Amino acid sequence: MRMTGMLLLVFVSLALSGQSAPQASTTPSQTSAPQTPTTRRPPQAKTQPEFKDYNEAYATTGGAAMEKAATDFAAKYPQSELRVYLFTKAMHEYQNENNGPKMLAVGNEVLTLDPDNSIALVLTATVLADSFSTSDADFQQAAAEIKRRTDRALATIDSAFTPPAGATPEQIAAYKSTLQSMAHSALGIMERKISDDASAEKDLTAANELSKMQPDPYNWYHLALAQDHQQKYAAALASVNEALKYTASNPDLARLAQGERDRLLKLAAQPVPSQGPQQPK
Repeated sequence: MRMTGMLLLVFVSLALSGQSAPQASTTPSQTSAPQTPTTRRPPQAKTQPEFKDYNEAYATTGGAAMEKAATDFAAKYPQSELRVYLFTKAMHEYQNENNGPKMLAVGNEVLTLDPDNSIALVLTATVLADSFSTSDADFQQAAAEIKRRTDRALATIDSAFTPPAGATPEQIAAYKSTLQSMAHSALGIMERKISDDASAEKDLTAANELSKMQPDPYNWYHLALAQDHQQKYAAALASVNEALKYTASNPDLARLAQGERDRLLKLAAQPVPSQGPQQPK
């Protein structure tokens, strides 16, 4: 799984812990910001006690502690619009701890409260894709679920994504591009694992195009594999060379990418098979 390092590098620009969360100095009536036609109104507290308890819960750190704070707040305020922020932060805390199963569990809690939550859709799809294996008995169901989540994220991002408070248009565009890149990445990795290499190449190429400012070597490596399996050896070699540019912090991925590069170089060095003498027409 790439939960160690790779996902954090891609995800850092989202600043999830601050995503549209009201600040402690504000009041419930001040939490809303002018909205564009393509964004939703941010959730708000209904009372000052709710808002106070929310801020105290939001200050919690650590995955398990944050999940408990979110659960306790939800039990006390079962109708609060702010519950989704606390479970989203718990998901982020588990992400920082590289705890994929708990990210998935808490991400599903977020999606229960907000089925179109862009970040929860792409993060849970990524966890599912990274752990996906065709040797699992339910792999077809898992593949369909990854596709459902990524498709939904890509289809609803303009209407469902609530940008961080005070974000500039340029930052919002970058956030959306990162989310879209992650969605294409999860979909492409699943497709490569089920040997749909043409679709994997398309989605992983899209993921790389959307993440030029923060390249993900995991995507480049899987793109190389998808191209290799289609005998597009020159393209695969170019992709794996891109992967190797960014693997300094991930020695395990670096070894895999170097092995793929060595294989492709050997293929490139092989003589072209003879076609035999031409038969007279």
